[in-house]
Amino acid sequence: MRTIHSLSLAAASFLLLLGVGNDVVAQSTGTFRQYQFAAGEDGHDLVLRELTTPVAGPNEVLVRVRATSLNRRDIYILNSDPGQRDNLAGSIPLSDGAGEVIDVGQDVTRFKIGDRVAGTFFSEWTDGQRTAAGLASARGGGGSSGMLSEIVVTHQDGLVTIPEHLSYEEAATLPCAAVTAWVGLFKNGNLEPDEYVLLEGTGGVSTFGLQLAAAAGARPIITSSSNDKLARARDLGAVGTVNYRENEDWQLKVRELTGGDGVDHVLEIGGRETLSKAIEALAFEGHIALIGGLTGEAPPIPVGSLVGSGATASGIYVGSRADFEAMNDFITKHQMRPVVDRVFSFDEAPAAFEFMQNGSYMGKIVIRH
Repeated sequence: MRTIHSLSLAAASFLLLLGVGNDVVAQSTGTFRQYQFAAGEDGHDLVLRELTTPVAGPNEVLVRVRATSLNRRDIYILNSDPGQRDNLAGSIPLSDGAGEVIDVGQDVTRFKIGDRVAGTFFSEWTDGQRTAAGLASARGGGGSSGMLSEIVVTHQDGLVTIPEHLSYEEAATLPCAAVTAWVGLFKNGNLEPDEYVLLEGTGGVSTFGLQLAAAAGARPIITSSSNDKLARARDLGAVGTVNYRENEDWQLKVRELTGGDGVDHVLEIGGRETLSKAIEALAFEGHIALIGGLTGEAPPIPVGSLVGSGATASGIYVGSRADFEAMNDFITKHQMRPVVDRVFSFDEAPAAFEFMQNGSYMGKIVIRH
């Protein structure tokens, strides 16, 4: 695991030893704690620093972050070559976080002190089609500030109000994985009730896809190498499950579960080892959302197979603030609650990275601040 350094102020450390909460420390010393990336020998290190509390400028909002969550992307970034990503030094990890507004700057109209909010994955993609500038504003990767900090300051346009029934820990899971699943199924896939949906594995995107599809009245089918996870998936609404370790040609089992017709939607996250099988499982006029490459870079899509079946494929890279807000309306309507596998404390953040990289989990991993 990456080296963790701590550069805390003596006064704050003394108060913490006395058992005083972090909020009181911040108020007493005018400081807060924040993790940052630093170049390491074989990737990046996480450095814990103590900084002076910022002031919200015009159109800016100061947020006391209460929880953050991890995505597979965060592991790739942590392990990336510093020579290829020198813009990471000093930037804040993690794209996903939720908290409460503690100050607003001049001209802020969207939020007030006390509002419960989450950061959008792209701080500058509010609506419409993606743009180069919008994509460059992805949080947690050097292009824009991340969320693994007790306090963040951000433009008001880079926040959304979180559903009232969700805790901060639950809301912190939404910005990347949930929006990705939502866009793949509803915005690009036009999901309808009774349609079959294939989810690969039980990570964040697939688990959210399962929950969203089930809430919409669709028929989710999910794969995993763990029978225990498949049992839990059935409790969450899966109408069919396949253990891909026990079924090497799992796509045939998936088609069998649909009566031979194939699935109408696929959230394709596997890449090299799953794409061709996912296409085999696809129904006529089906849609495959291309999201990731957990097993390696995906091979070229066999265009002929799509032409013959009338199927379509679209590339998904999370979504806009408007997509996030539409999803939140759906989550509120259906009172949906994200699946949180494990919660770490802020001081245990490095262990959360290690758990995601090496552990077995379902749904999301959260850090409570």
